[in-house]
Amino acid sequence: MEKLVSAFLDHLEIERNYSRHTRSAYAGDLGQFQSFLSEDGGADPPDPESIDKSVVRAFLHHLHREGFSRRTIARRFAAVRSFFHYLCREGIVSSNPCVYLTTPKWDRHLPRFLDKSQVEALLGQPDRSRLLGLRDVVILELLYGAGMRLSELVGLDVGAIEMTEERIRVIGKGDRERIVPLGGPALSALAAYMDVRPMLIKTGREDTAALLLNQHGRRLTGRGVQYILGRYGLRISQQGLTPHMLRHTTATHLLDAGADLMAVKELLGHERLSTTQVYTHVALDRLKKTYEEAHPRA
Repeated sequence: MEKLVSAFLDHLEIERNYSRHTRSAYAGDLGQFQSFLSEDGGADPPDPESIDKSVVRAFLHHLHREGFSRRTIARRFAAVRSFFHYLCREGIVSSNPCVYLTTPKWDRHLPRFLDKSQVEALLGQPDRSRLLGLRDVVILELLYGAGMRLSELVGLDVGAIEMTEERIRVIGKGDRERIVPLGGPALSALAAYMDVRPMLIKTGREDTAALLLNQHGRRLTGRGVQYILGRYGLRISQQGLTPHMLRHTTATHLLDAGADLMAVKELLGHERLSTTQVYTHVALDRLKKTYEEAHPRA
């Protein structure tokens, strides 16, 4: 079965244009399924054709007994279902054992986000008199002002910035490009950083196209951004602050201000509207709380 899983993962990356991160997630989920089959049925996983819905159901019960969240169980079920869909398409199995099984429901966890005063406090943390401080302002402005994913941020090249048009070209999931407008604060931060960025470039560095550089003149990594953000988060009493929290904050603030849901979807690069609709629940919950606290007939 390992060869079939490997072929499926190659299919996701090459034909479906999934990112390496997504491929890795599928590999982990299917690895759990293979381990379960080995433990449950002997030394080697059985032939895929012999796996029926009772086996998949037993796998789901196993995950539940092990204490995995419903969200994790749902994701692993989706990976197994996609794998068997691929095997059916390739003529390796005659049917998909997941077809008549119900997808486990996810726990609804509303995204964590910052309020406007916390965002202002965060944006005031970098030392603008220092080279790396100017870079950090750009990081914060792009994560919040443009709602970018961490992978999108660290993958930016200088050529993606179009200062005259006041926009940035972002390569998102599946290598899909989208155009994101830049506000005044982000443009000002970029202009200030670009003036001093040459001072970070070291002689002989090949990756000078990268927009965000570390102190050694190399492209800043995702781990580096997470460290920077975590440090600033502690200063404003927001332990565990992550890049994705700022993305959540962007969406929540836009919808709070009356932005069109489809426009927010395009800005964030969501493939499905349902992903963006999560933030409407946040806005509605806040509205309900305000109503209950302020309305005389609440």
